[in-house]
Amino acid sequence: MAYVRKNIHGLNAYVPGEQPSDEDILKLNTNENPFPPTPAVLKAIAGVGPEQLRRYPCPTASEFRAVAANTHGVDSDMVIATNGGDELLRLALTTFCDPLPTGAGVAVAEPSYSLCPVLAAIHDTDLLRIPLGDAFALPGDFAERVLEAGCRLAMVVNPHAPSGRLESLDTLRAVASRLQGRAVLLVDEAYVDFAAEDASALVTRDARDNVLLLRSLSKGYSLAGLRFGYGLAHRDLIAAMDKVRDSYNTDALAQAAATAALASRQVASDNWSRVTTQRTRLATALRQRGWSVLDSHANFLLATPPDATGVQVAQSLYRDLQKHQIFVRYFNAPTLSDKLRITIGTEAQVDALITALDAMGASS
Repeated sequence: MAYVRKNIHGLNAYVPGEQPSDEDILKLNTNENPFPPTPAVLKAIAGVGPEQLRRYPCPTASEFRAVAANTHGVDSDMVIATNGGDELLRLALTTFCDPLPTGAGVAVAEPSYSLCPVLAAIHDTDLLRIPLGDAFALPGDFAERVLEAGCRLAMVVNPHAPSGRLESLDTLRAVASRLQGRAVLLVDEAYVDFAAEDASALVTRDARDNVLLLRSLSKGYSLAGLRFGYGLAHRDLIAAMDKVRDSYNTDALAQAAATAALASRQVASDNWSRVTTQRTRLATALRQRGWSVLDSHANFLLATPPDATGVQVAQSLYRDLQKHQIFVRYFNAPTLSDKLRITIGTEAQVDALITALDAMGASS
């Protein structure tokens, strides 16, 4: 169509995980938290009245930002509220990267969140794909390659998706130091609530002016349906992104629920512990059946079935599990096509998955 921009016409859009409407399906494919939000969240949602819905919401989500600032030990002007973590990614690209042909684009460590290349294509900016190393480790020359390409933004998912690997704070600190003055390091911490370490020290103790941390309420706080995320960064980065965000990017209902979620963080952390317990249990069960399972610091496992020398075994298991009304995630992509990503469910859901795998003979 002649009206559509060239880069949009040829765009391969983001493909989300399958969202079956049948509630009887065991859904372990999109990394949702299997446990409900905290009671405080549900109370806050119920407490939103007609007057709050009639009026526009607070454009800056000031109450949420105050709670987030207190949670992380920063000032409120070092927090930005967004419509899910995805909006923060878009804001970062819009704020820091130039459209072609300048070359001041974005670098992503791959494989990673498949939305990032799509956002780069929409913004029509250069995209540098840097392959991860063995066991999905960040390569030692990551920062150098970012600088050599003239990128203004580098995105790293940590804990990594889809492997669950956790890069150390020292590794991220070294990358940020090398990029200092030339590029922003965005650390996507959507899954960090299930990990033993986060990168908040880069913003708080180190006070790096080129680090942007992405946080999401979708995973740890069981609010994927709400679409609420936020960023932590130096106030100058936040102020720049605040210029380009939508005028009322988070609604009144979402702000109330998100504020209550962070305020009841300790209650939510009980569910994080329940998830990590089931993560260990599922990993052990799969390994006992001959699967190769990477250590994970997220709410999912990336696992290779026994004798998976090609894509056929993983693909077949993916389809066979669907016949048992169990959905997991399969990626037809390099380094991933012989693996399945499995979201951690409740104890009963983990039991159901193992029972189905045993019935299918998916063990060595």
